[in-house]
Amino acid sequence: MTSSSSSPHPPLATDRLDLRSWSTADAEAVLGDARQAHWAHDFPAEGDRVIAGLFEQNPAWLGAYGHRLVVERGSGLVVGSVGLFWPPGQGTVELGYGIVASRRGRGYASEAARALADLALTVPEVHTVVATVELSNPASVRVLEKAGFLRRSVEDGVARFGTSAPGRQESPGA
Repeated sequence: MTSSSSSPHPPLATDRLDLRSWSTADAEAVLGDARQAHWAHDFPAEGDRVIAGLFEQNPAWLGAYGHRLVVERGSGLVVGSVGLFWPPGQGTVELGYGIVASRRGRGYASEAARALADLALTVPEVHTVVATVELSNPASVRVLEKAGFLRRSVEDGVARFGTSAPGRQESPGA
């Protein structure tokens, strides 16, 4: 069985990407360093390994609103991951993302982040999607800006960005 067929959730399509839910087989392959033919040569990155190791403790991350593998439609290769740290708390859910070095600079992270944020904002319990980034990482700051997130606060060199559903009530500090 290939991992691409083992996810029960339909992929989320963007102009150039398919965002496919992680499966347990995907996580096992990442954790077991079992190279897959449909992975970019530099996938998984360290962040992908961390996320794969946390699925057992956070099964909701494997759900329809959880973490997704970023598949480059042109090549069919997994080139990163993007995810929502589900479930939401007080109407807010956090987003994280990572694209392998060989595919950076193509706008994939912004495209994936925007698509997953838009999906999250369709859920009645979610009014805001947030992400944090160290200001020492200007490329990641630009990803969020290009995805339509607004800088909400900065503390100790870490910026908090957010995007909200139009007309929905935000909680303080979101």
